[in-house]
Amino acid sequence: MFSYSRFRSVYVHVVCSTSFPAIALLKDKEPGAFIIRDSHSFRGAYGLAMKVASPPPGVIQQSKKGDITNELVRHFLIETSPKGVKLKGCPNEPNFGCLSALVYQHSMMPLALPCKLVIPDRDPMDETKERASSSSSATDLLKQGAACNVLFINSVEMESLTGPQAIAKAITETLAADIPPSATIVHFKVSTQGITLTDNQRKLFFRRHYPIVTVTFCDVDPQDRKWTKSESGGAAKLFGFVARKQGSTTDNVCHLFAELDPDQPAAAIVNFVSRVMLGSSHKR
Repeated sequence: MFSYSRFRSVYVHVVCSTSFPAIALLKDKEPGAFIIRDSHSFRGAYGLAMKVASPPPGVIQQSKKGDITNELVRHFLIETSPKGVKLKGCPNEPNFGCLSALVYQHSMMPLALPCKLVIPDRDPMDETKERASSSSSATDLLKQGAACNVLFINSVEMESLTGPQAIAKAITETLAADIPPSATIVHFKVSTQGITLTDNQRKLFFRRHYPIVTVTFCDVDPQDRKWTKSESGGAAKLFGFVARKQGSTTDNVCHLFAELDPDQPAAAIVNFVSRVMLGSSHKR
């Protein structure tokens, strides 16, 4: 699919597919980023797509009311002849012996181009593949779920209250209790199915599951209060989620937790729960 040629350590990446989304790949790049591909309209020629700092004045006037992002990717034709390759329609441009020579010279000075070409230090297709792979990995993680151990603190009935007010109120009531609850280590698992709590030592319960459709909110304490760990005396960030009370369509219960492992911070747990909730809401 791709061919390379070399000139003074310069590699030219020629994309043979005419349907390659040059604009999508270049519009977020710095001015001077470019792609060379086979021309569909002119047999044996090449198309040069490059990112520029600003579109031509005529395009600016036409696009005042719209998005000109796509106009920042300009297209040029590189024609071939027995003398070599040359930018078409540019009488001041010399002939170059090969594409690499043309690219190298235009990376030194723009000549007839709007700006100098910027030779990438890596294949732009690799970046696209990495982004796609990263997105795929994130999707797989959301499907498979993630889990860690946390400290279960308390569950407080909220009537119909939800949101950060529910988290704050539940923590206030818990910290103000005459006899504070004893924290219990539980396994906290989040997936597209919901949140599952497992008390491996069965001190309070064995397992509780909250379907994702019943979880209405999840966040850290908006007042940034801490829970003091009894065994170490250290302070741990508090967080919680609000879920529908079992058997009710209006009442909520706020379930409170504290960090157990510094490598599993509350913010990361809350962020993952929120992403799962967001993905679930899009499917409804």
